[in-house]
Amino acid sequence: MQLSLPTTTSVRWLSWLRRRIRSSELWLIAVATLIGAGAGALAVLQAKLAHGLQVLLFAINIDERLSAQSVIAPWRTLAIPLGGLVLGVATWAWLKYRPKPAVDPVEANALHGGHLSVRDSAFICGQTLLSNGVGASVGLEAAYAQAGAAIASFAGQRLNLRRADMRTLVGAGAGAAIAAAFGAPLTGAFYAFEIVIGAYTVANLAPVAAAALAAVLVAGRMGGLPYLLKTSTPAVQSWFDYGLYALLGVVCAFAGVALMRLVASAEGLVGKSRLPKPVRPMVGGVALAALAMITPQTLSAGHGAVHVNLTADLGLRMLLILLAMKALASVVSLSFGFRGGLFFASLFLGVLVGQIFAALTVFVPWLPSLDPTVAALVGLGAFGVAVVGGPFTMSFLVLEATGDFTVAAAALVASLIASALVRETFGYSFSTWRLHLRGETIRSAHDVSWMRPLTAGRMMRKDVKTVPAEASLAEFRRRYPLGSTKRVVMLDDKGRYAGIVRTALAYAQPDDSEKPVGGLALYTDTALTADQSIKEVMRAFDHTQADELAVIDANREVIGILSEAFATRRYAEELDKARRELTGEAG
Repeated sequence: MQLSLPTTTSVRWLSWLRRRIRSSELWLIAVATLIGAGAGALAVLQAKLAHGLQVLLFAINIDERLSAQSVIAPWRTLAIPLGGLVLGVATWAWLKYRPKPAVDPVEANALHGGHLSVRDSAFICGQTLLSNGVGASVGLEAAYAQAGAAIASFAGQRLNLRRADMRTLVGAGAGAAIAAAFGAPLTGAFYAFEIVIGAYTVANLAPVAAAALAAVLVAGRMGGLPYLLKTSTPAVQSWFDYGLYALLGVVCAFAGVALMRLVASAEGLVGKSRLPKPVRPMVGGVALAALAMITPQTLSAGHGAVHVNLTADLGLRMLLILLAMKALASVVSLSFGFRGGLFFASLFLGVLVGQIFAALTVFVPWLPSLDPTVAALVGLGAFGVAVVGGPFTMSFLVLEATGDFTVAAAALVASLIASALVRETFGYSFSTWRLHLRGETIRSAHDVSWMRPLTAGRMMRKDVKTVPAEASLAEFRRRYPLGSTKRVVMLDDKGRYAGIVRTALAYAQPDDSEKPVGGLALYTDTALTADQSIKEVMRAFDHTQADELAVIDANREVIGILSEAFATRRYAEELDKARRELTGEAG
């Protein structure tokens, strides 16, 4: 009894807290605040660990950034391939232990109701810390968000919270971590809304905001510094400037898509190579070391390099070289197996693209000249949107980093343009693009898991009425009197799907008993498969304008039939259920 008492007390306490959270939003806000504090603390801790490793390996001062160095001793760059070897072997061993791919916050909220593995998340954070710490061109933001989301998911699972509350807490945890990393609560909150939760509602506003504020306060107490970028030039001096910044958004959109496709292509090439997986990061590390010998700005995420380039007066040629080298470093890092994201790398690349854009406007006499610093900050936001997503997230990052509303307004214009173009031409952020390459179909963190069971195979009727294609009209009318059924599925001589015949149409024909019924077949080339999702099913109905479609297997044998009316009703029911859960209407 004494041994079971703590367990019983814990269960009762969790049950009591669960009831409070379900009955009062204030309790959910309180839990989100605690999660935000934990996420902020972990973000600062991870940053200090990674920076400490860089200080140790590259002999930089504790208050300096690796990418801001003018030169690195050649022998110290050996830390990159050696660290890559350690990472490769550790990752290989871990995948032997847990071969299933780890779930990130976006995938967790879109497909798994906010459920994340703490062990997988811890290993992801370790991989990212090591990758960044040895100088690979990856950022820590993915690790920050993973850790914050894992805390939230663990708490939500222990409390057995509702699906909507779980998703809110996971978004709050991830957003809080980003808020702590930049000292920017609005940025973190909108990161949660736009990227991790996928929606903004009154129900998730207070928990997410409370978590972001708590994270920033805790990070400040632990020595975390806000990310500040200063400019003294008004961003918009005429309405024509908005047009130029919109054009910069277009440039950043296509550059961001090109970068994401380049990473995917490089990963494919490396995957097809004969390099053993454990040594791939080491080989990539050799290439990164060579780039670092040219300029250390290619190392790590690039926080220091951004500050250096904003204050330095670099020529157009140097800016182009840095852009190419940083992009190449990021591609090499990710394709050869270093762990991390493109969050801050995209911000750095955006700074370079903005400065290049400003330099090019000088060569057009009738264009007003743009301030390179302002253009760099606008490019930072627009390129970040193209790769990461979240136009308001990036716009608030610019606002909170500069304190300048005119720059933030210009960044918002460019970001909205970039966001629209990427959605239209590409449709993915970097995280969802990598999930797409893995076989997933999600394009955002919107909860689509409720649609997975709504496949054609699950919704179809199996009592299918059939007729051979060579059957005559007389035989068809004998087997199916008028009024007995609306449609009949037609089969060819091998018993495979050959179309659908409307009963009324068969009776509307002249009384020619020898005429084959096959000539009346509709939708001969259109049918559903059992694994098609509800969205694909509805798309097929819209395209064919059919009322019913046959469901076939891999051999084109008919296994069922599905009506548009039933599919539409089931879709509407599940959509309404998901909407009620999201807005908290469901108990």
